[in-house]
Amino acid sequence: MVTSEPAPAVVTVSRGVRIGYGIGSVSTATFSTVPGLLLLFYMTNVLAVPAWLAGIVVFLPKVWDMLINPWVGQRSDRTASRMGARRPWMLLGALTLPVAFALTFAGPPLTGTPAALYVAVCYFLTATAYAFYEVPYKAMAAEMTDDYHERSALLQWKMVFVGLAILLSGAVAPAIAGTEAAGYRLMGLVVGAVLLVSMLTSFAGTARAPMVARVEAEASIRAQFAAARSSRPFMVLLGLSCAQMFAAGTLLAGAPYLATYVLGDPGATTTLFLCVVGPLLVTMPAWVRLSRRYDKRGAMILAAALFTAGTVGLAFAGELGPVYAHVCVLVVGVGYAGLQLLQFSMLSDVIAHGALATGKRRAGVFTGLWTACETVVFALGALVLGWLLGAAGFVESDPGTPVAQPEAAVMAALYGGTLLPALAAGVSVLLTARYSLTAETLRSAGV
Repeated sequence: MVTSEPAPAVVTVSRGVRIGYGIGSVSTATFSTVPGLLLLFYMTNVLAVPAWLAGIVVFLPKVWDMLINPWVGQRSDRTASRMGARRPWMLLGALTLPVAFALTFAGPPLTGTPAALYVAVCYFLTATAYAFYEVPYKAMAAEMTDDYHERSALLQWKMVFVGLAILLSGAVAPAIAGTEAAGYRLMGLVVGAVLLVSMLTSFAGTARAPMVARVEAEASIRAQFAAARSSRPFMVLLGLSCAQMFAAGTLLAGAPYLATYVLGDPGATTTLFLCVVGPLLVTMPAWVRLSRRYDKRGAMILAAALFTAGTVGLAFAGELGPVYAHVCVLVVGVGYAGLQLLQFSMLSDVIAHGALATGKRRAGVFTGLWTACETVVFALGALVLGWLLGAAGFVESDPGTPVAQPEAAVMAALYGGTLLPALAAGVSVLLTARYSLTAETLRSAGV
C-alpha cells in the first residue's frame, strides 16, 4: 500500500503582525513619494538650482544604493541577535533616517550651486539611513511564510498602508511646503516625525513575526551577486521592476511641472497625485483576486498595460484640459496599484524558490540588489527629466523672481513626463511575459 506524506502546514501570519509589518510601509512609501514628487521642483523653483544640476543631485545619492543596499542585505542575512536578523537594522534606520530627511529641506539660506551641494550631502546621508531600514524590512516578507498565496495576503495589508501613506504624503506634503523655503523646512520636520513613528511602530509590531526555516547564508557579497545573476527569474523580475520604477519616477517628478505649466494650476499637483494613489486604497482586493485567477504574471501584464494606456492618454492633456488629465491619471493609478502589490509578491516568490533550489539564504542580498536598482532607476527618471528640461531651455527661479518658461520647456515637461513613462511601462509588459515563476511551477518545485 502506497501512502503519501501529508502536505506541510501553511505558515500563516496573524492579523496583528500583518498590521505591524504593514505600518512600516508608511515610512517606505512616504520616503519614496515626497522626494520623488518635490525634490527636483524644490531645487529648480525654490533654490534656483539649474535643472540639469538638480537632476544630478537627485540621482547621484541613489547610485550609492548600488553598494550600500547589497551590503546591508548581506549583513542582515548573517546577523544573529535576540531581536532576530532583520529588526536590529530596522531600528538603526528608524533612529537615523528622520533626522537626515529633515536636514535635507532645512538648509541654510543658499541658492544655486551651493544649495545643490548642501542638498546632495544631506540626501546622500538620507539614502544611507534609508537602506538600513528598507532592505531588511522588505526581506522579512519572504521569511514570514512559505505559501505562495499567503504572501500576497500579507502584502495586501502592506499595500493598504502604502496607499494611505502615499495619499497623505502626496497631498499633505505639497500643501505644507507651498512655494517658500520656510514651508519646505516645516514639511521636512513633519515628514521626519511621520517616518520616526511608523518605523518604530513597525519595529515593535514585528517582534512576534513567524519565521520559516532559514538556511545557510552565502559566504560573501561577491558570491551573492553571482547567485543573483544565476537566477533567471530574479533577473527577469529585476528588469521588469526597473522599467516600471523608471516610469513611476519620471511621472512623479514631472507632475508639478505638468500641473504648473501645462494645466496652469500648481494646486493640481495634489489632485493629480490623489488620482494616482487613490486606487491603492480600494483596488488591492481586486488585484489579489486577479492574481489568483490569472496568476501573478497575467495580473502584472494587465497592470502595466493600464499604466501605459493612461500615460499615453495624458500626453493630450494640453488640448483636452484638466478633467481629461485627471481621468487619465486615474487609469494610471489603477495600474500602479497592481504593479506595487505584484512586484513585492513576486520578489518573495523568487526568494523562496531560490532558497529551496540552492539551500542558501539569499533574501537579504536579493532584496538589497532589487531595492538598490529600484531606487536608482526611480531617481534616474528625475535625472532624465531634469536634463530634458535643461536641454529645452527651462529657466530656474526662486519664489521672489518667477519667470515665464519657453514653449519648448513646456512641451518637454508634457511629453517627457508622459511618453517616457509610457515607453518604459510598455517595455515592462514584454519582460513580464518572460517571467516563469507561476503558481503551478512553484507548486511543482515544492514552494
